[in-house]
Amino acid sequence: MAEDFDKMTVAELKVLLKEAGLPVSGKKAELIARLSDAGEAPAEEEVITEEEAATEEEAVVDEDENWDDEEDWDDEVSEVHVAKQKPVLDDATKAALALRAEQKKATPSFRRTEWFRYKRLSRSGWRAPHGMDNKQRKNLKYRSSLVRVGHGKVSAAHGLHPSGFREIMVQNSGDLEAIDPETEAARVGGTVGGRKREHIYSRADELGIRVLNRRRDV
Repeated sequence: MAEDFDKMTVAELKVLLKEAGLPVSGKKAELIARLSDAGEAPAEEEVITEEEAATEEEAVVDEDENWDDEEDWDDEVSEVHVAKQKPVLDDATKAALALRAEQKKATPSFRRTEWFRYKRLSRSGWRAPHGMDNKQRKNLKYRSSLVRVGHGKVSAAHGLHPSGFREIMVQNSGDLEAIDPETEAARVGGTVGGRKREHIYSRADELGIRVLNRRRDV
């Protein structure tokens, strides 16, 4: 049994572990040992003869003939995945967005003074440090980074969503009429209620406009 596990890849071993409800973390030797202890062996492929295949086809035909529209209909319909709208961008804007994304990876996280001491400070945003003896204002090495002009991003991509759309705040379905679906996307205001959101979403789908903060439950 262990020899059969040795021939398998780590991905195949993890599939067997998931099917057996066992942890999938660890090295290959640990995965093999875990499967050996559980008594899981690689499943052998079933060989179906022509007679068995013909019998299965007859059973399927019988089920189709006895199918009842009222009793056997499945009310649950799987949701069809709909691709999100993409903006129409020129090469210069695409290059600016890519450059901004690369710069953002190297940008430090800006935390306010003594964010590590109090939870309420760690949850708040950036605040400029004050005080003559403030360690962060003096820019000592063991303190967090300061917000500076040098951390600015590409001006050509300023104000653009990571997808490339320019965000337009929307408060009702009428605001969607002035949006260009090719370059602009809608962001529903935080004070908009659930019923009005449904109207905004349905109207946005009709116009082909992407809603950036669309809720899953609506």
